[in-house]
Amino acid sequence: MTPEEAKVIGTYLAGVLKMEMAATKRVISAIPADKLDYSPDPKSMNALALAKHIVEGEVMLIDIGLTGGDVPPQTGATDLATPAEVVDWYEKEASAAIAKVEAMSGEDLAKITTVWGGAFTMPAVNFIGFATAHSVHHRGQLSAYLRPMGAKVPSIYGPSGDSAS
Repeated sequence: MTPEEAKVIGTYLAGVLKMEMAATKRVISAIPADKLDYSPDPKSMNALALAKHIVEGEVMLIDIGLTGGDVPPQTGATDLATPAEVVDWYEKEASAAIAKVEAMSGEDLAKITTVWGGAFTMPAVNFIGFATAHSVHHRGQLSAYLRPMGAKVPSIYGPSGDSAS
């Protein structure tokens, strides 16, 4: 991948992240305050843990793209106790990370990055795309928790069965 290609992809992915971020915040905000421990199965994370996993994972993967290497696990969301706190943390941390992506050079975005003991080797910009896929995947999981918790599914890519918009 050339630096020019990486810059175009990075600019595109920063825009995608911003769009997806709004939907993720809506889903997390829909978690009922009295159902934070809800889990559909003992193997599944509870709703609050899943919300924190979504936002921490996204920021961590963007950070890998920014730094070009292994990043220690995020700990900033660990003490968050409500969906509103998770959304606030996410807004601050992800917005800052996305701004850094937008400022990155094509050379830095194209830099080959190896993480997790060689599990992944790819251009740094690919980790920004991976951040989006990770969030979308787990956001879908969390949105499937909402109705069984007695909540309404918000608009994600358009109206849901529970929303007009």
